[in-house]
Amino acid sequence: MLGTALGSHSTGQTTVTSLAVANPGSLIQSVDWVAIAPPLIAALAALAVLVTDLFLPARHKRWLGRLTAAALALAIVSLLPLTGGSPRATFCAQNVTGATDNAGCSYVADHFALVFQLLALGGALIAALLSAHTVEREELPGGEYWFLLLSSATGAALLPASRDLATLVIALEVASLPAFALVALRRDGRGAEAALKFFLSSVTATAVMLLGIGFVYAASGSLHLGAVATGLEHAPAQLKPLAEAGAVLTLAGFAFKVAAVPFHFWVPDTYTGAPLPVAGYLSVVGKAAGLAGLALVTTIAFRPYAHTWGLVLAVLAAVTMTVGNAGALRQRFDTRYSAVRLLAWSSVGQAGYLLVPLAAAGYAPTTTDPLGATAAYALIYGVVNLGAFGVVAAVGRRSEAGVDDFRGLFARRRWTALALAFFLLCLAGLPPGVIGLFGKVVVFRAAVDAGLGWLAVVMAVNVVVALYYYLRWTAVLFAPAPEAASEAASVAEGAAGAAGDRAAAAADTAPERRLPVSLTATLGLTASVAVVLSVAPQLVLQVVGGSLF
Repeated sequence: MLGTALGSHSTGQTTVTSLAVANPGSLIQSVDWVAIAPPLIAALAALAVLVTDLFLPARHKRWLGRLTAAALALAIVSLLPLTGGSPRATFCAQNVTGATDNAGCSYVADHFALVFQLLALGGALIAALLSAHTVEREELPGGEYWFLLLSSATGAALLPASRDLATLVIALEVASLPAFALVALRRDGRGAEAALKFFLSSVTATAVMLLGIGFVYAASGSLHLGAVATGLEHAPAQLKPLAEAGAVLTLAGFAFKVAAVPFHFWVPDTYTGAPLPVAGYLSVVGKAAGLAGLALVTTIAFRPYAHTWGLVLAVLAAVTMTVGNAGALRQRFDTRYSAVRLLAWSSVGQAGYLLVPLAAAGYAPTTTDPLGATAAYALIYGVVNLGAFGVVAAVGRRSEAGVDDFRGLFARRRWTALALAFFLLCLAGLPPGVIGLFGKVVVFRAAVDAGLGWLAVVMAVNVVVALYYYLRWTAVLFAPAPEAASEAASVAEGAAGAAGDRAAAAADTAPERRLPVSLTATLGLTASVAVVLSVAPQLVLQVVGGSLF
C-alpha cells in the first residue's frame, strides 16, 4: 500500500521504491488564511501581549488592555470578508472541490461558524472593556490577564468552525484552560476556591467526554463529523451499544460547558469568586462555546440518533430552566454576593431556553432551521447579560455587592439605573425590551413546530416564574434610598433631627464619582446595541430564516 502511494516498480527480485509521485502538488495543501483570520488574530495578539509585557514599564501596562481591545475589534472586522458567498473550508483531508458539505475538512467558515464567532469575539471585546478598570483597581497582573483572555477567546472562536472531534476538543480546552487561571487571579481565598471547583469539575467533564469520543471513534472509524454520522449509521450491530454510550458521554461533556443541570453546580461559586468581568465572560462566551460544540456533535455527527438525543436534550432543557429559576427565586436580596449569584442562577435558567431549539432539531425537520433560533437567542442573551454584569461592576465595583445595594440607584445615577432596568426587562422578555420578547417567541415557536408541546408549556411557566425576580430587582432600582427613608422618619420626629440626618445623608451621597471611561463605554455599547435590536429585531432574527450549515 505504501509502495502504491509512493510509486514502486519491480526489477527482477528487487523492488525499488521511488519517492517521486505522479502529481506531487496533490500532497501540498494551501491554507485559507482569510477563513482562519478571526481566531488567528486573537492568537497572535495573545502572544504579542505576553511578549510586550516583558519589556513594557509598569506605568504603561494599561496599553496592554487597549491592545487587547483593538485586536478583538480587528478579529471581528475580519469576519466581514467571510459573510458573502459559499462557506470556505481549509485543513481538508481530501479533495472536496465541488462538494456541498465540505466533507473531510477540519475547519469550515460557514454561516453557523460566523454567527458564533461574532458572539465569542464580541463578548470577549465587551469583557475586555469591562476589565480595564477592574485590572487596575484590584491590582491584577495585567500581562497575564490580557494574555489569558485572548487565549480563551481564541479557543472560543475556533470551536464553531471545527468539523472534527479532535479539533473540537482542542478548541474547547483552549477556551477553558485559560478561564481557570482568570478565575484564580483574584488574590483572595474565594478566587482560589472558585477556580479549584471550576477546574476539578471541568476536568472531570473533559475526561468523560474524551472517553465518549473514544467510543464513537471505535464505532465509526473516523473523527470528522460528517464521516462519524455515516459510520454510525452503518456500524455493525455489535458496536451499536458502544456507539450509543459514546454519544451520551460526549453530550455530557458539552452539557457541562453549557452549565446544564446536573452539571451546573460550579456556576454560582465560580461567578462570585471570579473578577466580575470574568464572570460575565464565562456566562456568555464560555456558554456560547459549549453550545456551539453541542450543536455540532448532535446535528452533524450524531444525526442517526436524532430522536434519542432530541428527547434527552428536551428533558435537559426543561430541568435546567426549572432549576435555574428555582435557584434565583431562593436568592435573598440582602446578602453579600446576591447580585452576582442572582445573575448566575439566571444564566442557568437561560441555558435551558438555549437548549430548547437544539432539542427541536432532533425531531421532524421544519420549514425553519431550529439552530437559527438558538443562534439568535444566544446573540440577544450575550448582549444584555454582559450589560447587566457591566452595571453590577459600575455600582458594586466588586462581586460582594448585594441586590439591596442597588436600592435608590435611579436617584443617584439615573442612566445607569435605566440601563440595568432595560437589561433586566430584556432578560425577562418584557417591553420595552422587545428583543428579549422576540427571542423567547422564536425559541417557543421552535418547540411548537417540532411537536414538543409539553416543553413549550414548561418554558412558558418558567418565563412567568422568572418575571418575579427580574421585576423585583427592577423595582429596587426605583425604590426610595435608605437615606431618604431614614430622613423621612427623622422629619416626623423633629426638625433638628431631620437636619442632622440630611447632613449625614448628604455627606454619604456627595462623593458620587463619575464612572471610569471603560465602564461607561461598556454600558453605552451594550445598551445601544440592545436598543437598536429592540427597534430593528430583524437584524438578529434573520438568522432564524434559513439553515446555518
